[in-house]
Order: sequence, then C-alpha cells, then structure tokens
Amino acid sequence: MKKTIFVAMAFVCAFATSYAQIKNINVSGTIKDKKTKTALSYVNIVLKTAKDTLFVIGTVSNEEGRFTLSNIKPNDYFLEVSYIGYTTKRQTLFVGTLSEFLEVPPIELEESTKTLTEVTVTAKQDEINGKMDKKTFSVADNISQSGGSVLQTMQNLPGVSVQEGKVQLRGSDKITVLIDGKQTALTGMGSQSGLDNIPASAIEKIEIINNPSAKYDANGNAGIINIIYKKNKKEGFNGKIGLTGGLGSLWVRKENLPSIRPQYQFTPKVNPYLSLNYRKNKVNIFFQGDYLYTQTLNKNEFVTRIYDNGTVINQQTKRNRNTHFATVKAGIDYHINDQNMLTVSGLFGTEKIIDRGDQPFFNADLSDRLRLWQFLEDELKITAMSTVAFQHKFKQPGHVLNAGFNYTFHREDEKYFFDNILPAYTGKDAFALISDEHVADFNLDYTKPLKFGRIEGGAKFRWREIPTNMKFIPGINSPLDSAAGGPATYKEIIPALYANYIYESKKFEAELGLRVEYVNINYVVGSTHPVYKTNGYNYTQPFPNIRFAYKINDNNRITLFYNRRVDRPNEVDIRIFPKYDDAEIIKVGNPALRPQFTNMFELGYKTNWRKGYFYAAVYHKLADGTITRIASAVPNSALIYSIFQNAKRSYNTGIEIVLSEDVAKWFSFNINLNGYHNRIDAFTVENKYPVANTFTVAKQEIFSGNAKLNTIFHLPKNFDIQATFIYLAPDIIVQGKIGQRFSLDLGIKTTIQKGKGELFLNATDLANTMVVKRQIQGKDFKYIATDYYETQVVRLGYSYKF
Repeated sequence: MKKTIFVAMAFVCAFATSYAQIKNINVSGTIKDKKTKTALSYVNIVLKTAKDTLFVIGTVSNEEGRFTLSNIKPNDYFLEVSYIGYTTKRQTLFVGTLSEFLEVPPIELEESTKTLTEVTVTAKQDEINGKMDKKTFSVADNISQSGGSVLQTMQNLPGVSVQEGKVQLRGSDKITVLIDGKQTALTGMGSQSGLDNIPASAIEKIEIINNPSAKYDANGNAGIINIIYKKNKKEGFNGKIGLTGGLGSLWVRKENLPSIRPQYQFTPKVNPYLSLNYRKNKVNIFFQGDYLYTQTLNKNEFVTRIYDNGTVINQQTKRNRNTHFATVKAGIDYHINDQNMLTVSGLFGTEKIIDRGDQPFFNADLSDRLRLWQFLEDELKITAMSTVAFQHKFKQPGHVLNAGFNYTFHREDEKYFFDNILPAYTGKDAFALISDEHVADFNLDYTKPLKFGRIEGGAKFRWREIPTNMKFIPGINSPLDSAAGGPATYKEIIPALYANYIYESKKFEAELGLRVEYVNINYVVGSTHPVYKTNGYNYTQPFPNIRFAYKINDNNRITLFYNRRVDRPNEVDIRIFPKYDDAEIIKVGNPALRPQFTNMFELGYKTNWRKGYFYAAVYHKLADGTITRIASAVPNSALIYSIFQNAKRSYNTGIEIVLSEDVAKWFSFNINLNGYHNRIDAFTVENKYPVANTFTVAKQEIFSGNAKLNTIFHLPKNFDIQATFIYLAPDIIVQGKIGQRFSLDLGIKTTIQKGKGELFLNATDLANTMVVKRQIQGKDFKYIATDYYETQVVRLGYSYKF
C-alpha cells in the first residue's frame, strides 16, 4: 500500500483547488515625504505594465496621502509616482492571484535625485481559487437538478457523492454544513441534516471547502459545505419569481411483500418561490421566500436476516412521506457611512412531515407472516434564526473588523403511532418526543493586509442547550421499552481563538494557522433510565492548518496541505431513547460516545490552459476513535440494536482528478474521478443497551471510488442541455459493505422573454437504476438490505426576473 501511495504521489504530485478566482485586485497605499514623514496630497500615481510600459490606470492621492487602484488584473507592473518638487519614483509591483486587496508599503518621495530602493509587492490567486482550498458552484448552472433540493443539487457536483441521504466528500460524511457562513439547526449544528428539504431555488451558490483554515470551526473532518442564499444588490427594486412542479416514482421497481398498503407512485412535487430586493443610497433590503411540497417514497428497503441458529426473517420497510417545507429569510444592510455597515437578518422555517409506514415480517419462504408493524409519524420542526453583523472598514482597503451575533431556536415535535399486528392480537403503541434547541454564537474576525500577504485573527464563543423529553405510551404486550423514556439535556460550551498568517510572493505562498478550542459537553440523563447515566467530556485542543504552494509558472501550481480536525458527537448521536421506526432493527444513541480526531495530508497539482484545466490530488486521512454504528443482537431475541460507538483507528487514502474542457462553443465537459483505499482497524466494543454485550469487528479494507461526468451542450436559440452520469463503486461500512450504484440525470433549459424568463425540464435517475444494497455481518447473525427508495423525478419549471 505504501508503494502504491508513493507511486501515486509521484505521478499525480498533487492536490488543492477551488472553482472560483479573484480576477480583479485592489491596490492601495500611502505617499509620504521621506524626510518629514508627512502625507502628500494630490500626488500622481500611474500604473504601467512592466513588459511594454503600457498605461493601465492612474489616480491621485487624497488629502491623507492615500490612493487606490481598482480592478487590476494579475500581471507584472511598475508604479510611477510623480509630484511637483519631488523626484519621480518608479517601483515594481507584482499583482498575483491570492489576495483581493494589496497594501503597498508607504512610498516615500524625496526632493533629491537619489535613486530609491526597489520594492516588490505580491499577491496571488488562481482560476480555481488561489488558496486551492475551496470549490464554488453556481446552483443555476446545474440544469439537470434545477427545481430539486439542495441535497439533490449536490450529488451532481465534482468531488461530492450522496449516500443514504447524506453528502460525502471523498468517502466521508463527517461534514459541517453552514448557511451563509454560519451553523444553524436548519442543517444541523454538529452534523448534516435537512438538506433534502431545502429548495435549491433559494440558493445562489454552494462552496465546498476540503481544507478549511483556522478561521472555521474545527468540526467536520471531511470539510465544510457553505450554502449561500440568494441576495441581490442591484440598485432600485428587483426580484425573481418562479414555480417548479414535478413527479417522482414513475414506476414500481420492486413489488411490496404481501398484505401491506400500496407504495407511493407518481408522487407530486411543487416549489413556488419569490426573491425581492430593494437598494437605495445607504439601505439594502432583501427577502427570500420558498415553499416546497413533496410526496416521496422515502424508503422501500427489503431485508433478509439470517441467524446462526438457522432462523431466516424477511422484512420490508416502506415509508410513504408527505413533506411541507417553508422558509422565509429577510434582512437589511445599512451602510452607516463609507467605513461602517450594519446587517440585521432573520430566517424562519417550518417543516411538517407525515410518514405512513408498513413493515411486514415473514419467514424464509414468505408463506407465513409473523408480524405487521404499521406506523404513522407526525413531526413538526420549527427553526428561527436571528443575526446581527457589524463591519468596520479601516482606511486601508481589505483592512476590516467583523463582529456578529447569531441566535437559533429549533423545535422538534415528533409523534409516532404504531399498530403491532400479530396472529394472536393487535397492540397499539405510541411515543411523543419534544426537543428544544437553543444556540447562541458570537464571532469576532479581524483581517489586515500586509506587504507580503495578510494576517487574520478572531474569537468565537458558543453556548448550546437542548432539553429533550421522550414519553412512551405502551399498549398491550408492548414491545416498547417504556422505562427508557424521560428527560435528558445536552449542554455545550465552546470558546475558541484563531490566528492565520498568509504569505505571498511571486513564486511561493504559505498559510500558517492555529485554532485553539475549549469544549465542555455535559449530557444530563434522567434518573429513571434503566441503562444510561449522566455523562460528558471536556478538552482543550489545538487545530493547526498549514498550506504551502509553489507556482511553477502562470498556469501550473503545486500545493501541500495539513489539517487537524475533530468530529464531535452530535446530540442525536448520544440521544438515549430507542427509535422504533424499524421494529426489529432499533437505533439508539450512546452518551459515552467521544470525539473523533483526524489528521489530514494533501498534495496537489493544477494546470490551466485557455479553455480548461486539470487538477489532481493525493490525500491521506488518519482518524482516531472513528465514530460509527455497531449492530448487535440480544441473546434469546431476534431484535438487533444499532448503537453509535467509537471504533479504533481508520484510514482513507486516495487520488482525486478533475478535468474540465470547453471543447467548442457548443460543447463542454467536466469529469471527476476519485479512487481511494478505506481501512478500519480491528476493534472490540461493548453495547450497553438494552443489556451489555461485547462485539468484536475484524480489520476491514477495500479499494473503492466514484466517477462523475458532466456534459453541457449549447444549442441555437439559447437552449442548453446537461447530462450527468454518476458511478459509485462498492465500499466498506463498519461490519459490512455497500454495493455499487449508478445513475443518469438529464436537463434542458432556455431563456425567454428577452433574457428575463427561464424555462427548464429535467429528469433525475432517468433509468431508475440508483439502488442501495448493504451487507452487514454481526455476532450470530448477518443481513442483506436493498433499498428501492425514490430517486427518479421529472420536473418542469419557470422563473422570471424583474
């Protein structure tokens, strides 16, 4: 394996990239008298190209001696500074591709004719983002997933895969999801959730950050996904209105087991949305409203459980889901003056879910129905978020101080009603869960441009509390563990400090960052719980990040990354209450769960040419205390309990390649290949619920990967067609494997009404081939699960800009 990695690194030589570039730079500085050090007003400053001395732009210094040259393209230049009574001064200036703002050291003019020392100022950035740590995608460009959810949009992006409703980056779902740069309960404070219910119509772009700097929270070893809502800043009143409709589950892929209610088919989707913006003088007011209604065959999983004693049980879990999701985001930007701005915004969202589920259990040959478990889930989620942000711009461009406060409230009101139908009797059971999440975040961020780069620093404080109460309502001969209910409260306090130093020269770049976090987690369990007791942990840990880059020339770059990150268990991972949406494979949290710490190394190479680019990356991740679910059987019972545990060490080593090319005016493509080796060391854990039992897992490893091809055809009369093919190779999961998956998405759009209107038609998983198959090996049992959930959707949409 070491030889393989070495050869791959020598061949690929690389990683690091992002899909946006700062193409225009602002250069600023001050002019002073060399002897008196006083500022000189109305000095002439001219920028010329170094190669052929062509005039580019000119300006004069203000009363404080300051000047700014805006929208400068990356190149080699020289500044020519002249003033009556002073010697004209020329000095070289390199404008690169890393920093948006450059601060030239003070330029001192003297009355003598003495030659002045030459000064070189640098900055740099790349077509893909000079730091090569971030990929930025416009949602509007993803034609084949227009009108869908954020989760569906992400599955077509290079470097991203979706597995069992969660986004994965390079085979890992340990991702932190942000909205406009902030964590919210809408998408999960410590993990990802709710992405399948956020309409893509509300989103402007999506940023994928594989190598976050110390500025970001240390949580999420696979990286960060930043979802940026639409916010127009055009002068006057403007907006956008649209409507999307669709149908899913166009045919039945696998018939139900006998005697249950029909599975959803021809499921409707409706998504109206409205975006408004008004800007005048110092005020910018914005509004974004979205409503999404869907019917979905959310789960249609067929499971065969085989026990070592010869028992075979066949079961199906079919879940018909109705979802109403509405969000409103509004706010105001107030420019107090040229240097100070205040933003106040709020977001309110509701999500109503109705699930109607059937779960029949049969013997090996389906001749005898052992049991039918039917359930109705009635869940309401409410999220309210308020944000206040203040920005102060110092006189030096790019020199800023940002302060922000964010408060989030999230309620989860969940009710389940069960019919437990057996040959001898029918029992009726229920439970009700209430969870109220409160989160307060304060952030302070400071940035100052330097002669050779910039410094960043800041602080963050988070307070988070989630009181939860579970009430079980058992019927006759109830299978519910009613004693496992009651109250529990999750408490979290995290103060953090960070500092970054970014160095830039003509050939080299470096970023050195350190984030130090203190974490105190306490999970208070009610005294009546039969197994779990109050638990918690605390730590103070450093999280460094390092980036070195060498620019071979204008089109070729090598970059090296190192990051240390953490995955803290989320509240739902340690939640003590058993969940019975599957009657015989029961999920439970674990308050003894501890954080997973990961060290990551990446080496990358990227080359650009006029109509495309190529980038390749080799990466290696080493995680201690890997968080995963462990399924174990209870003695003298057919029930299986799936409980979160800390395994030992796991490794992820791989190669990622992206090739993008505009072949002709009418055709372009993007291909993404990701191959990796996953390994999980052998480990032994003890599942304590409902009774203590020890389980050992042998070492597991596999070579896996995925491939993604995006093609776009630009046809006459403003028609664009996109086709996306996705292939996911077999992969390991703890205790088992997941099979290969593949799909084809197709979309077409056109602009009408003089460019103000847009019409699109698309189909996801056109051939209905995306099926998830898992094999799990436990102690004294194994099972095979195949999920034919809804993946095929056809949508038609229209939008109008005004």
